[in-house]
Amino acid sequence: MFLLSAVLFSLSFSLSLLAAEDKLEEEYQSLVELFFDAARIGNNEVVDTFVSQGFPIDQRNNQSYTALMVAAYQGHRETVRLLLDSGANACLQDKRGNTALMGALIKREIGIAKDLYQADCSPELRNKAGLNLKEFAEIYGQSNVLKSLQH
Repeated sequence: MFLLSAVLFSLSFSLSLLAAEDKLEEEYQSLVELFFDAARIGNNEVVDTFVSQGFPIDQRNNQSYTALMVAAYQGHRETVRLLLDSGANACLQDKRGNTALMGALIKREIGIAKDLYQADCSPELRNKAGLNLKEFAEIYGQSNVLKSLQH
């Protein structure tokens, strides 16, 4: 009888822990969404609060993007600078192998591209389509922009 009670208690405790873990994961995902929403709209106050409280700056969303990629693509230069100054890794690639710099080039965000280019990622880094930075810029008609960044 004692053994059965101990097993039932252990099972009940384990189920409670699993429920608590699920709740924590749900709450964490809500925080991730808030962080990315702030990066998407350029809310530097919220982004800075997350970063200063130790939130993982290179956290990825469910699309494999980082906040830096999102801010760059959306054209929020001050947010990009805040994230870079706080230690965001500009060399990370999304699930397609593209970097924040590639996103900035697609959107023709020249100022942001300049900031990201200074992060000194390897220009030979290739995306999943097999393109390095120069080839990527050529395809998107941004060769002149890339050349201007190199000088």
